[in-house]
Amino acid sequence: MSSAIAAPSHKISRPNLVAVGTIVWLSSELMFFAALFAMYFTTRAVQGPKIWLESTGLLNIPFAATNTTVLVLSSVTCQFGVFAAERFQSKRTGSIFEIGKWGMREWFSLTFLMGAFFVAGQIYEYASLVTESLTLSSNAYGSVFYIATGFHGLHVTGGLIAFLIVMLRVSKARRFTHQQATTAIVVSYYWHFVDVVWIALFSAIYLIK
Repeated sequence: MSSAIAAPSHKISRPNLVAVGTIVWLSSELMFFAALFAMYFTTRAVQGPKIWLESTGLLNIPFAATNTTVLVLSSVTCQFGVFAAERFQSKRTGSIFEIGKWGMREWFSLTFLMGAFFVAGQIYEYASLVTESLTLSSNAYGSVFYIATGFHGLHVTGGLIAFLIVMLRVSKARRFTHQQATTAIVVSYYWHFVDVVWIALFSAIYLIK
């Protein structure tokens, strides 16, 4: 009589290396933005409140709040795109007006447009501030304002490029694969990150005077 030992039925699940790598990279990015925040508040403490009150008076807070709202809502549309990617739905199954039947491509396209609107709004704000003589070299506030918001704007632009790459790859592929779904999820991590960072920047720069 042979005694066979049954192998365990469960499998050890390993974490997705791409997702783990992205989280590690975003942690380093978090440290970078933490340094920008430290620079902002240190410069403010050194220069004193007078120059800050004069410079922040030039900011168009309602416009910036509207721009911020668009960026925050883009995280919602991005997440709907992730939900579609998780069910392997790359494109819509009905009319373009049937939002409930949208796929990843439609949700990511809307997210891209909202992100582009934010970047365009930031450029418009820069142009308005320059006409008010607030430039990168005008004073200490101008330097930290443009450096902090400018680096964030570059990160948003990088996210827009990532969305384009994902959508182009999906449109050219014959079928939507698990790897493409993972890429879409990883891009969403990055996008949510830049949105959260901007909320912190908006609060520090526009609200805390």
